[in-house]
Amino acid sequence: MPRPYTLFTGQWADLPFEEVARLASGWGYDGLEIAVSGDHLDAWRWDEPGYVEAKLALLEKYNLKVWAISNHLKGQAVCDDPIDFRHQGIVGSKVWGDGDPEGVRQRAAEEMKHTARLAKALGVDTVVGFTGSSIWQYVAMFPPVPEKVIEAGYQDFADRWNPILDVFDENGVRFAHEVHPSEIAYDYWTTVRTLEAIGHREAFGLNWDPSHFMWQGIDPVSFIWDFKDRIYHVDCKDTKLRPTGRNTVLGSHLPWGDPRRGWDFVSAGRGDVPWESSFRALTAIGYTGPISIEWEDAGMDRLHGAPEALTNLKKYDYPASNTSFDAAFSAKD
Repeated sequence: MPRPYTLFTGQWADLPFEEVARLASGWGYDGLEIAVSGDHLDAWRWDEPGYVEAKLALLEKYNLKVWAISNHLKGQAVCDDPIDFRHQGIVGSKVWGDGDPEGVRQRAAEEMKHTARLAKALGVDTVVGFTGSSIWQYVAMFPPVPEKVIEAGYQDFADRWNPILDVFDENGVRFAHEVHPSEIAYDYWTTVRTLEAIGHREAFGLNWDPSHFMWQGIDPVSFIWDFKDRIYHVDCKDTKLRPTGRNTVLGSHLPWGDPRRGWDFVSAGRGDVPWESSFRALTAIGYTGPISIEWEDAGMDRLHGAPEALTNLKKYDYPASNTSFDAAFSAKD
């Protein structure tokens, strides 16, 4: 059975939810990975009479389904230190409140609990998102950072996220963390350490998005295999690498699309992600969940790029063989 293809709505939150549904349906998507953003979803309304029913009815109107929802923006604020002007722009007034950092973290954690409840109400078992990190600020390791500070950062993550994950468990929902710079797990070894910090509890898994691996030099295919029991969701975004000796991996504080950058996000199928090998690896580990296209490309109109990305990726995502080579070679005339 082919994997369903969904469009992640996070980059479309400036449009009304119904308009995004209409567009995605017309392009041939099977469903949406709905972001808790804009008017698309509001986690605080999870138990409001008629709210969830109206969302599901709208999806049905456009012949779409939902297999996962996401809440990256509020998840970011759960562990981040510092909490500052950047967060005010992404978490919304309810979570920001008076801007007191610990208050923001606590309200963000409460929203993540509501997101698990909302997922259950929608009939969804996976929430995709970020965790934030109190130690990302030390990534350069200079001035020198004692190991006890890093250990405290992973403990802070566990202390803040275990109560959230308890609510996920209560609702039969899993959290799929997107391994991403600025998070507690941003590369291979920090992912290992993050899973260790929470005792490998099953409520916490991974959202495989190869775009962030490419510019860090992480093999996205090996990552699938090594964390095969934790790949709970797949987001597909592409990256074009262009290191020149001037253009570097850290981006030089240059905006997206600037040709002086060492890499940029591009429409899926136009970058350097090894999609065919990646899809073969996903098939090998038995992943049958949605392939969600997270469309970002500063050099292309999204109304052109989103349908093109769907066509591009489907070329590489073909059904696995149901005939073993041993059986084929031993067949009798």
